[in-house]
Amino acid sequence: MKIGFDIMGGDYAPKEAIAGAVVAQKELGDKAKIVLIGDKDQAIHHLQNEGANPDDFEIVHTTEVIGMGEHPTKAISQKKDSSISVGFGLLAHKKIDAFVSAGNTGAMLVGAMFSVKPIEGVIRPCITAMVPKAKGGVGLILDVGANADCKPDVLYQFGILGSLLLQHVYKMPDPKVGLLSIGEEKEKGNLVTISAHHLMEDTNHFHFVGNVEGRDIISDNVDVIVCEGFTGNVVLKALESMHYVLRKRGIEDDYLESFNYENFGGTPILGVNAPVIIGHGISNAKAFKNMILSARDVVDSNLVQIIHDAFQNLVPPSQ
Repeated sequence: MKIGFDIMGGDYAPKEAIAGAVVAQKELGDKAKIVLIGDKDQAIHHLQNEGANPDDFEIVHTTEVIGMGEHPTKAISQKKDSSISVGFGLLAHKKIDAFVSAGNTGAMLVGAMFSVKPIEGVIRPCITAMVPKAKGGVGLILDVGANADCKPDVLYQFGILGSLLLQHVYKMPDPKVGLLSIGEEKEKGNLVTISAHHLMEDTNHFHFVGNVEGRDIISDNVDVIVCEGFTGNVVLKALESMHYVLRKRGIEDDYLESFNYENFGGTPILGVNAPVIIGHGISNAKAFKNMILSARDVVDSNLVQIIHDAFQNLVPPSQ
């Protein structure tokens, strides 16, 4: 297995990216090799500072970096030798088995859509976030930013994608899928959620438990929380803000610490034809390490092929 790693993406790259890669490679051992994509001189410099042997890694030199504030489509098309563009080229030509980056999220989404492309039948690929539960374990919320507006059939597909991720990567046998709304009753919500509920209520593609509210997000009532990217991103940022403020106030608690993004590293773009893992822009060494290990888990689970098989000839219930 080869995991392509963009060492130039993120606020603290490449130093923290290399530090995370060194720890990850030790855990991976002979099972996988990390392909460092970025400035070769900087890669070697930071590897040596970490006491690592550059020969333990493959290094693909690039000369450009896509900044966090750059327009995704323009950057991908104009910066052909950026670490993100080169990484997607390697992935599309199957020279790496997964691609990992904490760089420009929009560029990662555009790169995935234009290089490895969406799985046939998937209307809108999406990005996810893990949500720690109050009684232990984790849940999943999707979408969290890729699709600000969604039609009901897209939300229906998110239920399938999220359920497959928890089943096959997180080994959860029968994930409970809920539709995020403003009330438990199926008549509650906006026009999109009401229509999506009608699609989901009789499905045999996942275990639908009905509408869930904001208070259910960290409960055991639901495992997969489905919403459009606008709402999902607001929820995610609110949870991150809560974690940050409570830590700044000196509050220490095991459950509170479970909200630390470093513990998850990154999550896959669901619905594209190869494993693509997106991490947080402020990732440190621990987050980068977990991002790489997450890529290993997605490859090991054969998730992309499982999603591909699930969407062949998929016909959702009619409204």
